[in-house]
Amino acid sequence: MSQNVQAPIRFSQVVARLAQTAAILGILGAALFLGAGRLDWWEAWGILAIYFLIAATVAMWILFHDPGLSAERSRVGKNVKPWDKVLVSLNLLFTLAQWAVIGLDAGRFGWSSVPVGMRLLAGCVLLSSFGLSFWASQVNTFLSGQVRIQAERGHHAITSGPYRYVRHPMYVAMILNALSLPPLFGSWWALVVSAIMISIVFVRTALEDQTLQTELPGYAEYVQQTRYRLIPGHGNP
Repeated sequence: MSQNVQAPIRFSQVVARLAQTAAILGILGAALFLGAGRLDWWEAWGILAIYFLIAATVAMWILFHDPGLSAERSRVGKNVKPWDKVLVSLNLLFTLAQWAVIGLDAGRFGWSSVPVGMRLLAGCVLLSSFGLSFWASQVNTFLSGQVRIQAERGHHAITSGPYRYVRHPMYVAMILNALSLPPLFGSWWALVVSAIMISIVFVRTALEDQTLQTELPGYAEYVQQTRYRLIPGHGNP
């Protein structure tokens, strides 16, 4: 009788995931401080440290509890949709632009004045975006960062957790992140870039949903059960 035994997590895998998380945040931090034109922005360093700790904790949880998902999210998969490669590249460019504008605004020129209460609220929204993405990761082992059908992993529709309410909770988390990060740092102007990023998310959600309805077994039936892509009851079935 064969048994599916999970191989032990190697130390090198832990280091690789932490290094990957640090590298991503390092690139974003570079855009932030280049925009600010200085490194003695201690408030930003504090936010970055908390951001890294949360992201690293989630990455470690996924690695130890769902190594298949961890591997999926850390590599370039096959049969990725060509349009998704374009949208991911655009999102990356605008994410870098968002962090650079935050640096220019809150770190260098001080164009914005964000009240402390609003910044605290933004921090709570940012934490909720992490919580939502973590919840989605707990129930969806196919939560790839790329739009592709993972036939080799037995890809099928997930209907539990946040997927009972919306079909794309990870994109909801991305929207919350894009809306909350600029005011948390103290920038209103970066929300202009956030609006562009959110429009890309809406386009990507619609295209991915069409792909899944056409190619993923059980997804068309799931659409009849969970009728809204992003916002329950608000015209986006």
